[in-house]
Amino acid sequence: MNMNPYLITTALSYLLGSIPFGYLLVRIFKGEDVRATGSGNIGATNVARKSPALGIATLVLDAAKGLAAVLVARVLFGGPHQQLVMTTAAFFAVLGHLFPVWLKFRGGKGVATSLGAFILLTPKSILCLVVLFLIIAVAFRYVSLGSVAVAAAFPLLAWALHEYADPRQLVLIALVSALVIWRHRQNIGRLATGTESKLGSKLETKSEAELGTKLDSESGTLGTTRR
Repeated sequence: MNMNPYLITTALSYLLGSIPFGYLLVRIFKGEDVRATGSGNIGATNVARKSPALGIATLVLDAAKGLAAVLVARVLFGGPHQQLVMTTAAFFAVLGHLFPVWLKFRGGKGVATSLGAFILLTPKSILCLVVLFLIIAVAFRYVSLGSVAVAAAFPLLAWALHEYADPRQLVLIALVSALVIWRHRQNIGRLATGTESKLGSKLETKSEAELGTKLDSESGTLGTTRR
């Protein structure tokens, strides 16, 4: 095969990662656009607010597409750089999930896809991260806090546990972590102000939130005018 394995891996992995399972499941089974409710995200947490069963299905499928990208890379390309090619596949699967071309590059936040993409490459780190996530999510009832914490810890664990064959793998892992944290920037802001929604709480729809903001603004303007 004359084509560069990294180019092939990039294209295939991005396309696999860009499949918007959360959006598709809610559209098929509920006839709704999941982006119009809750946080507006297509990931498992927001889908679960519409249907817990669909949320679980989204979690599994998002993780599966990350794993599938890495498995395809492993089957197609061997040799001494196989681990780096597989890590490249993992990175672009996550990138596809974050920025899917089908949804105008507005995707999910990458936690489940990262989990599936790196389970073969860094199994010990992933196990530690799952435990850490569960502890934080149960203790504080913030999914976003657990997600940000495990994203920050991922490259450190992969380095400490020596789960890499090439230093460039650590660079790609760090980039994935940075992207996941960046996609949670609004959650981080809400955590800082104490307005982040906890597990089990019901979020208003995006249209309701926008309407509330508009009414608050108009009320403030009327109050100022009356004074």
